[in-house]
Amino acid sequence: MTDAAKMLEEMNDRSREVFRSVVEQYLLSGDPVGSRTLTRTLSEKISAATIRNVMQDLEYLGLLDSPHVSAGRIPTQLGLRMFVDGLLEIGDLDESDRMKIDATLSSNTQDVETALDRIGSALSGVTQGASLVLTPKREAAIKHIEFVSLNQAKALVVLVFSDGHVENRLFSPPPGQTPSSMREAANFLNALIEGKTLSEVREVIQTEIQNRRQEIDQLAQDMVESGLAVWEGSSGDAARLIVRGRANLLTPSEPDQELERIRSLFDDLERKRDIAEFLELAEEGDGVRIFIGSENKLFSLSGSSLVVSPYMNADRKIIGAVGVIGPTRLNYGRIVPIVDYTAQLLGRLVSDRS
Repeated sequence: MTDAAKMLEEMNDRSREVFRSVVEQYLLSGDPVGSRTLTRTLSEKISAATIRNVMQDLEYLGLLDSPHVSAGRIPTQLGLRMFVDGLLEIGDLDESDRMKIDATLSSNTQDVETALDRIGSALSGVTQGASLVLTPKREAAIKHIEFVSLNQAKALVVLVFSDGHVENRLFSPPPGQTPSSMREAANFLNALIEGKTLSEVREVIQTEIQNRRQEIDQLAQDMVESGLAVWEGSSGDAARLIVRGRANLLTPSEPDQELERIRSLFDDLERKRDIAEFLELAEEGDGVRIFIGSENKLFSLSGSSLVVSPYMNADRKIIGAVGVIGPTRLNYGRIVPIVDYTAQLLGRLVSDRS
């Protein structure tokens, strides 16, 4: 049992109701909640003085905080976590929200990435947060591979997929490569790749390198092995992180410090440093997960919350993730079913169009 859950269990009914009411009012308005406000919302008629005493006790436990002297209280990160884990009531998906997300699929586009991009934009619009969609790794069959030398330290591998998609990837070739060795490496690969995905090509090449080691010029072999290292690394059969709705987190009223933290978040996202960790977080638990404040280790914006869920293909294999990032004052009860529904929708979309 977590510390937050233990505290919740040890609370009496009055403390629990005051705490719940403070958090719900805060999530609704974003403002500190005072005792007089609670006298109008609590089911039990309690004096403002009694409520203030209960709130002081909750503050002592680290569940509430008072941002200003004589002001009302707001929940701390620990308080929000306790509320989410033990008191949050998840609502049903609103029909209008579902229709807005479904409307993105009304077009007949067969391009999965375009559809994912549209769904991300719709998710951002519905939640008024920034949406994150981690796209599946490309598993279309490869039609052609070409190596192009740019200079002594850099080369380009051009991948042409059977669905018409073309990717260009930079890598550092082994020393001593020549145009001839690059052509030999490309010819060797192209003789093997027909109808195979990148994952399948890796396995075949490793076997072929062993079987035909004597048939390949040593430099060409180095070239192939270097190419494989690039594909398996961070720029491999690249999963792509789609970010939409960043403007929802940038408002003129935000203090300069908050704006800087938000810009730092998007710097992190655009560098895509944490795509793998983003997916790993989603894979650690079934269904929707909520990361509050500093629990959200993915991004340097510690004052944010991330609601994230993996999505799966027809074989129930996790292939990507979708989430919403916003202030800790999210309407979690509304956002969770939206993210859950979007994850299920993405899973069906990718399965149907693969």
